This record gives sequence, structure tokens and C-alpha cells, in this order.
Amino acid sequence: MKTNNNSALIKIFVLAYLSVLCVSQGYDFFYFVQQWPGSYCDTKKGCCNPTTGQKPAANFTIIGLWPRLNNGTYPKSCDLNNPYDESQISDLISSMQKEWPSLSCPGSNGTNLWAYEWNRHGTCSESVLDQHDYFQANLNFKNNVNVLHALRTAGIEPDGNFYSVESIKAAIKEGTGFTPGITCNVDPSGNSQLYQIYFCVDASGSEFFECSVFPKGNKPCASEVEFPIFTEIGETYIPTFGNSYFQ
Repeated sequence: MKTNNNSALIKIFVLAYLSVLCVSQGYDFFYFVQQWPGSYCDTKKGCCNPTTGQKPAANFTIIGLWPRLNNGTYPKSCDLNNPYDESQISDLISSMQKEWPSLSCPGSNGTNLWAYEWNRHGTCSESVLDQHDYFQANLNFKNNVNVLHALRTAGIEPDGNFYSVESIKAAIKEGTGFTPGITCNVDPSGNSQLYQIYFCVDASGSEFFECSVFPKGNKPCASEVEFPIFTEIGETYIPTFGNSYFQ
């Protein structure tokens, strides 16, 4: 009888250990990621305004805070028992609607985007950042690095012209104090365009540091990339060749 009891206890211990291991996925640092909305919209899919009535500003927007390992891999969806709960971040919603809007079609209020980011990425650092801390950290980091201001100070404008990737990196480094990672996508004409900006954040989720590992992205950047125009859009943004905008 004791043998059976011991066996049951061992099974319970193993299951508990595996559960903790799954929830406490290891990571070495975070990527804090922003995107240029003009490049998100200037693809074959186009984009839509949020249903909140607050149209996105012509500024970089938050994508998320992503745990990463030094070997280039990353944990994901680490705790299915701790799903996104908007009641925990009710005081942050108005700021998130401004700094972290959803541009996908059909338009939404952002809830699905934020839920995806927490469930896929945030749960993997929940031992350090709970839901409120995770979303607050994203907003804080966005306020701490003004990428658009750094670029404009260096004469790099979202005007549909082409700029060297090295000059973009140098401008952001000069303006923020940190070297960014940059990824690109392509417009309907096949032009490489500035899309996402990555900064490294320490494992505590409290401060930036110089990256030693950069993302490659699905579309390698050309040596010179377009910085597309982004203007206020109607119900749906429909991309066309070049920088024309139709509503």
C-alpha cells in the first residue's frame, strides 16, 4: 500500500514540476518592438482604423515586449492558465489605444491584439512582470525612446524617400542612446521599406541595453529603404503603387 502511495506522490511531484517548468520558461532578455504604421498599411493587405474612433497618429506604434534567448530562439505561450484579463489593466486602456492600436482589418478596439501579445509573449515573463506590469512597461519604453524625433533630427522624414539603413541606425542611436535592430517589409511595387524597430531590454524588464543579437526579419532590408508617408486614413487604407492613398 505504501508503494502505491509513494508512486502517486511521485507522479504528483513530477506533474507539478512540469507545470512550473512550463510556466517559468527561461529567457535572457526582451525585444521591445515598434512599427511604422505607414509600412504596415503600405502592403497588399492594407489596414483599417480602430473602432475606438481614435485614428492612429503618424508615429511609431508599439508591437510588444518579446522574451528572447541569446541563441536566437524564444519561448511562447507559456501559461494557458493565465489568459489576458482586461480588468487588470483598465487604467492603461486609453494610453494603449493611442500608443498600441490595432491596424488590422476589419477594424477592432485593440483587445485581440493585446490579448495575443500577452498570451503569446507576456506569459513567458509573468514571474517578473504580471499583466499590469507588462503593459505598463511597454508604454514606459515607448515614452523613453522617441524614434520618430530621432530620425527627424537627422533629416530622415516619412516622406516616401529612400534612406540608407546605416544612416537610420545611426540616427536612432544618436537620438536614443541605443543601437536598434531594424526589419523591413515590401510595398506593392516591391520596394524595401522601414517597418519594425527593435531595442533590447534586460531580463527584469526595467531598462534598455546594447543588443548583441539582432532579429533578421522575414524580408531582409535593402541597403537603402523607403520611409513611406503615413497620413490619416478613412475606414480602410488601400495601398497602391507608390505613395498614393485612397480612402
